[in-house]
Amino acid sequence: MSVPIATAIRIGTHAVVNQLKGGKYPLVLMLEPLLRCNLACPGCGKIDYPDAILNRRLSVQQCLDAIEECGAPAVSIAGGEPLLHRDMAEIVRGYLDRKKFVILCTNALLLKKKIDEYQPHPFFTWSIHLDGDQQAHDKAVDQEGTYDVAVEAIHMAKARGFRVQVNCTVFNDANPERMAAFLDLMASLDVEVTISPGYAYERAADQEHFLTREKTKNLFRDILRRGADAKGAKKGTGGGKKWKFTNSPLFLDFLAGNRSYECTPWSMPLRTVFGWQKPCYLVGEGYVETFAELMEGTDWDQYGVGKYEKCANCMVHCGFEGTAAAEGISRPWEFIKVGITGIRTEGPMAPDVDLSHQRPAEDVHATHVEREMEKIRIEDPEAYRRATRAA
Repeated sequence: MSVPIATAIRIGTHAVVNQLKGGKYPLVLMLEPLLRCNLACPGCGKIDYPDAILNRRLSVQQCLDAIEECGAPAVSIAGGEPLLHRDMAEIVRGYLDRKKFVILCTNALLLKKKIDEYQPHPFFTWSIHLDGDQQAHDKAVDQEGTYDVAVEAIHMAKARGFRVQVNCTVFNDANPERMAAFLDLMASLDVEVTISPGYAYERAADQEHFLTREKTKNLFRDILRRGADAKGAKKGTGGGKKWKFTNSPLFLDFLAGNRSYECTPWSMPLRTVFGWQKPCYLVGEGYVETFAELMEGTDWDQYGVGKYEKCANCMVHCGFEGTAAAEGISRPWEFIKVGITGIRTEGPMAPDVDLSHQRPAEDVHATHVEREMEKIRIEDPEAYRRATRAA
């Protein structure tokens, strides 16, 4: 499966035009229209909020305004669980009417119930959460049976004519052989995979299974070398060539330790129930009302690997795919080379970033919660009373 030509041209043109202009620009709007979820994954740092906040929703108009504000050609809708939002189908239709490429992320627990509200469209993709095979996924989400539900949902959605991809987060206990078998299965189903190492959310219940940068590189080399073409591949080359990824080949090359990248957090800005999150999808250090405030009011030089402790081990796609895209535009021969030869999985790695001068992490979570709760108390007193009584 590949991105439709019209979509690829639209996104590629957006990137090339803005790259030539210089400056910072978004590629994908990351949208969290709610934080409520029907799972409580131990590696998630998005659901540790009071009920009054978990009950908040972005309106249809707020969601549509967000894409108009930032001008991104694509939107990835996450959460929380987006299918818990009663207006989600209307939000998706609004984006499609604006000719935006829509990726709707879901754990698939509600997909059978909700799928009739959606229609196949060349600009619409279901992104189903699957963190590896049955054992790995059910452990990652801390609920047995979720893998089977997700795989059933993949078959159902494809049978109805929808584009389907899988969103796979990898943790430090991933087994390379089993992960390779999982990627083989996805390839046999003609399903692309968006793969990325997990981010070490400071509020996540499980703090033991996040990857360091060194472990990420070695793990992905071990996984990708198992995906080389069977015929004629030299040792240490061709990693991952038989699998289908949505990720850029340059980003995968980065995960395998072959490139030194700085992140471009503005390439995938986040609009959430709090506002526009500074500085990125993963790190919430403040919120502003407008996209312009995010871009102009964020001190970007304060964040990133080697600059801020919370960023130290990050190699996540939402921070570095934008960097890979920029290199693909400025140095297309690198993109072509990796696309032809595959990912190198042997030999020396590119130098990593020096962490000795990073500033220490700041704990700002409580402040954000207090501000939002006060906002709810003023704007919706009854919701505030219900939530505080329940607590």
